[in-house]
Amino acid sequence: MSLTDQEVCIVDDDASVRTAVGSLVRSLGLRARLFASAEEFLAAGGAPDLVISDLQMPGMSGIDLLELLRGRADRVPFIVVTAFLQDGVKGRAIQAGAACVLGKPFHADALVGCIERALGSGHTHV
Repeated sequence: MSLTDQEVCIVDDDASVRTAVGSLVRSLGLRARLFASAEEFLAAGGAPDLVISDLQMPGMSGIDLLELLRGRADRVPFIVVTAFLQDGVKGRAIQAGAACVLGKPFHADALVGCIERALGSGHTHV
């Protein structure tokens, strides 16, 4: 599967972050779908190749979303971004199955590296 066949879902309650990450993802030749909440993402359905989610959002958090997907045996690669990278958050995200955890603000190349690693990891949906 080529990169252009792959879909990345971006879940973040901050519209400016969603738009910026979406633009970066598209610049890599990937398809991007943007969601303002975990609930909106879940309601949309589908099977993306990668999820990039904010940690702290109203309603369901990014970690809750990741844990819900893993509970459904969905192994979609998952990147967590957060402005609140306090002790324990990164460990909990990695333990839940996150491919990468980035603190905001982050450099575009750091996110690109996470995307490349996550999509190259061979994770598949079950």
